[in-house]
Amino acid sequence: MAPNVGLLRDSVVFRPLVVEAGLYGVHFIDRILGAEVYDLGGGNWQVRCLETPIGELRPPDLDADETWGLARRLAKAFTGDDVTVPLFGLPTIAGALNIALNLYGERILLAMYAASASARRDLSTINDLLCRLHRWYLANIPAAQMQPVVAAFRTQPPGFGQICGCSTQLLSPELYRDFIAPLDDELLSVYPHGGMIHLCGSHTQHIPIWRGMRSLRAVQLNDRAALDLEVYFRELREDQILYANPCGGMPVERILEITGGRRVVIIAENQQGF
Repeated sequence: MAPNVGLLRDSVVFRPLVVEAGLYGVHFIDRILGAEVYDLGGGNWQVRCLETPIGELRPPDLDADETWGLARRLAKAFTGDDVTVPLFGLPTIAGALNIALNLYGERILLAMYAASASARRDLSTINDLLCRLHRWYLANIPAAQMQPVVAAFRTQPPGFGQICGCSTQLLSPELYRDFIAPLDDELLSVYPHGGMIHLCGSHTQHIPIWRGMRSLRAVQLNDRAALDLEVYFRELREDQILYANPCGGMPVERILEITGGRRVVIIAENQQGF
């Protein structure tokens, strides 16, 4: 990183220096919970769904878990260098719904209707694990350096966390409110200042719930979700920041037209000329 340290002096574009090991991609938690995670090549990690009944998921023994042991060693190697830069990006700890879908596929969605107690039990087991891991990082990584996943493009001030809300597009407002929103709120509340939800699909049906979620301080929009930027800007709270990835249907000029440059962070990932 040393040859690029001068980029930090750019007063227009913020380019953070980040160390981030994406252990097992978005299937980091799945592996800790006992699912088979495999590489299709080039770091394209995939998972085989569990075949066990929903409602029987057990908390892992983190002290004996190989995957979590690797993550801890990486974190301790970073802090052992005793430096103030770069930032340290966490592996993908995601969110309860994302993980449940990785583990069970569509079975977890059906269980919310047909076996709600079992679905709640496993979702709670997952979220308890996610909160536990976040608390470990908060206790072991300096606050000024710790960032959630994709830290180079979703950098937040110290003390803010993140959940991945990709799969919330599959839920009605009622299912999200009754099953997932309390878990997402609990996870973000682990952090001193709440945090961000990442969205990449059609999720606007949940805006009323997110507007009332005090722990939700930022919404990150990319791909399909970015097309709804105007709705999020208009209907979310004034203290909820938007992180916007420009795309074909939402160029930088349109982002600035909608927001006037307020409450928005424009992410320059894969963009040219700005």
